[in-house]
Amino acid sequence: MSTVVDSPGYIASSSRSTEATAISRPPIIASRMAVSSLPIPHEFTGQGIGSQLARGVFEAIRARGGKVVLRCSFMGGFYARHPEYSDIVIG
Repeated sequence: MSTVVDSPGYIASSSRSTEATAISRPPIIASRMAVSSLPIPHEFTGQGIGSQLARGVFEAIRARGGKVVLRCSFMGGFYARHPEYSDIVIG
């Protein structure tokens, strides 16, 4: 399970079971946001934690009514497997 913090300058999603955190920071232009990193400590890879964090970030952006540009390879791969976020991904 992840917790999402949605603030004006960033969206952060963190897993309660690990120290993994995904942060999307500016640039935010109007309602567009770039997601540039999803750092997951190596010891937690392969456990679905990155997917939980990605889902939290996508849902927070959707709740804002925003759009997202994916600059993180993990987020791009997650999006390729989850086309239900096509309404908010613009690049």
